[in-house]
Amino acid sequence: MSTFLVHIHTGPADPTKAALGLLVAATAQKEGHSVSLFLAGEAVHLLSEDHADVTGQGTGRVGDHLEALSAGAARFYLSGMSAKARGYDEALLAGREAEFAMPDRLVALADAADTVLCY
Repeated sequence: MSTFLVHIHTGPADPTKAALGLLVAATAQKEGHSVSLFLAGEAVHLLSEDHADVTGQGTGRVGDHLEALSAGAARFYLSGMSAKARGYDEALLAGREAEFAMPDRLVALADAADTVLCY
């Protein structure tokens, strides 16, 4: 199977696009692909429980997609700079295979992936 990197930079203000990125990642994982997600900018809000009920039109609920991804082997990378600028700390990562990362990690993940999708 292939390796997918899904880079999401859209946050709760655009719920359809944000949820779509997570839905596509969950779908790739369900089909047996290896999935990593890099959340940057406003997308770091998506891991906050405060935004679990964000729902896109026809793209589903953020919390449901995150549960599916976490139940599988998906790995989350969050822009450390984006998270810090929005007041988040290590607590945001709890319960997931997740870590803060810098842009060089995004570049490395993209280089190693068979497919890169951005939302």
